[in-house]
Amino acid sequence: MTGRLRYSSVGSGSEGNALVIEALASGRATRVMLDCGFGVRELGRRLEARGIDPASLDAVLITHEHGDHGAGAARFARRYRVPVYSSHGTGMALRLNEEADVDWRVLCSHTAFALGDLQITPFPVPHDAREPTQFTFSDGRSKLGVLTDAGSITACILAMLAGCDGLVLECNHDPDLLAGSAYPSSVRRRIAGDYGHLSNGTAARILASIDRSHLKRLHAAHLSRQNNRAELAAGALAEVLGCTAAEIEIADQENGFAWVEL
Repeated sequence: MTGRLRYSSVGSGSEGNALVIEALASGRATRVMLDCGFGVRELGRRLEARGIDPASLDAVLITHEHGDHGAGAARFARRYRVPVYSSHGTGMALRLNEEADVDWRVLCSHTAFALGDLQITPFPVPHDAREPTQFTFSDGRSKLGVLTDAGSITACILAMLAGCDGLVLECNHDPDLLAGSAYPSSVRRRIAGDYGHLSNGTAARILASIDRSHLKRLHAAHLSRQNNRAELAAGALAEVLGCTAAEIEIADQENGFAWVEL
């Protein structure tokens, strides 16, 4: 049987994030979920809408401890008996070490590891969390890169996202909308800072700086409801690719995006 790598977001934004990645080889799927930022009941509803049995997950990976990424991790893992992988700092911030009935497995943000037919490579990013990581996933044929929370560009980020077939890339805010928002000035500074979130323009610079020779699917993710617009994010990325904004896929808060196969 020919292998495949596919993925689907069940929601992306400041109200909750979860992305499912699946590799199929040898007749069996390896299925993991990246982030668990919804309540257990809501996340179960969203997964089932994608045809995913929550109990079928082989692992949950958490990028960092902020509530929209990790708030549901312990309860979900407890209910469905799924192991949780995270950096030491993330797990300690989520107090996974205090959850005796949660199978917490510590990963190194500089070391790749395998789960079934998935090769998973974590990498460190600049974000205001204890030990934040982002990830790439590969089945040996195709590569998916995910970068949803970072404040600035690093050489590590550019190296890790090079050569991706699929890319989920944060486009959190438009600087003008952020500057004019009702957010307190301290929050605006945090978002726009080097350890905050990527603006549309910074995301576009990342895209322009990486090897895109294999890129087939691009998704703008983690858009702020208040400080961004889908057309602005798509326009910034489309300019790099020389395509129309309509060709850029958006991961939204309500529905994420449907299954994509690479």
